[in-house]
Amino acid sequence: MMAGISATASTSVQAAVSTTDFSDLVQQVTPGVARVNVTKQISEDELVKAQTAELLRQFFGSRLRLPDRAATPAVEHAYGTAFFVTNDGYMLTNHHVVAGADNITVTLNDRTELDATLVGSDERSDVAVLKVSGNQFPALPIGDSDTIKVGEPVLAIGSPFGFDYSASAGIVSAKSRSFSRETSVPFIQTDVALNPGNSGGPLFNKRGEVVGINSRIFSGTGGYMGLSFSIPIDAAMDIYEQLKENGEVSRAYLGVYPQDIDRNLAEVYKLARPQGALLIRVSPDSPAQKAGLESGDIILKYNDRNIMRASDLLNLINRARPDDRFIAQVQRDGKQLRVSGQLGQSPSDVQAEGRDKQDNEVRVGLRLRNLTPDEQAGLATEGKTGILVTAVDPTGLAARSGIMAGDIITNLHQKPISDVTDFSSAISALPNKGVITIELLRQGIPAIIGLRIE
Repeated sequence: MMAGISATASTSVQAAVSTTDFSDLVQQVTPGVARVNVTKQISEDELVKAQTAELLRQFFGSRLRLPDRAATPAVEHAYGTAFFVTNDGYMLTNHHVVAGADNITVTLNDRTELDATLVGSDERSDVAVLKVSGNQFPALPIGDSDTIKVGEPVLAIGSPFGFDYSASAGIVSAKSRSFSRETSVPFIQTDVALNPGNSGGPLFNKRGEVVGINSRIFSGTGGYMGLSFSIPIDAAMDIYEQLKENGEVSRAYLGVYPQDIDRNLAEVYKLARPQGALLIRVSPDSPAQKAGLESGDIILKYNDRNIMRASDLLNLINRARPDDRFIAQVQRDGKQLRVSGQLGQSPSDVQAEGRDKQDNEVRVGLRLRNLTPDEQAGLATEGKTGILVTAVDPTGLAARSGIMAGDIITNLHQKPISDVTDFSSAISALPNKGVITIELLRQGIPAIIGLRIE
């Protein structure tokens, strides 16, 4: 009998989802969505050395046109999706859609094509802000991504594989999904069919409100395989406001390394169920240490928000601003206590674009940040200092020399590097031509790379 009830219930749920009619909603919101067209110039040699051409094709839906001679640049045409958030022409899309673009245009649903200016872009959250000239554009209503529920129907509109204004629907599969080394965004997981070209498009709830920006798919083939991920609109709008106002994003820093509590740890720490964020490390001289947090503490609440897993804590910190106050409910040695403190400034990324010297531009093409105190402490045991490479411009000198994101630069041209300021000073003293050495650590293994300046 129970099996019969379960089968009936399952059939009813499937019928409810499959009969959701989004036709009126699609007509209502489509004018606020636009196709993004991006043009980039990349030499064939740089493409080969970067070894990313195929990934770009899969992820962006790029069409690459190579010239006959390798010495001349290749022209890459990429596309994605964007949508209006204001009537005076501000739009949201993904960072990876417009990264490295030489020219950006947007095509509206009435076939009008407009030149777009990149206001700002944040790689860590994968959010970018565009601006087109004009007014009375159809801005889309912004919803509340915190209130969406697992199982709720959602709709995506975009340009998969270049097919304009394609709509696909599904349900919210999960919330607060985080990826390894990418804790800046608590992704919304859906089963909405997204493909290359959907990136940057809006995810709507059934009321026609934007609740997310479609960002990525989980795939082994480059195409849709049932898992899609969107940036919550609440987080995206915070990034939008900062990029619009300041041109950059300022993030908060607590200085903890949390992990989830499983069933076994819950029993060890005498918790009623697996919950909370276990602090396996607290960085020296960090806001967490100054507030009195210790390794082994379990954060159960943060600013009155329940913490069920480590990602909950990280997401709240990433949504905060430097200097924000916090109160944490902590379990330590079986006892409950409250800890209060003030967040600090997260180590920021700094673009090392280059310099002009005797009319010759040296374009290094690195994005760098200072190491956190805990990261620096790990290097100190080897008697080294350094800075972290967070991104590499495939058109810059560094890419040609094989420098990769994740490398730690410890020495530039026989000069030890302690912070980004040291690096900038060392660049200013570089010769106009020749080869210099860069010492670095890659996955803990030392290496020396020769960088040719042209």
